[in-house]
Amino acid sequence: MSAMAWLAVPVVALLLGVLWVMWASRERPRADTHETVQEHERFKAAFEPSPRNARDSHS
Repeated sequence: MSAMAWLAVPVVALLLGVLWVMWASRERPRADTHETVQEHERFKAAFEPSPRNARDSHS
């Protein structure tokens, strides 16, 4: 019985790995270029200091 328990661990890990690979390699819809560029611009803007924060950090 103990051997079956030890065998179950790698079998379960294998099944979880196969499921993850299937999920990670699934077919995704093509991204709209304009939406992705806008999202990237918003991402960059989030890291730019605001004028209020820039003034406070130089004091």
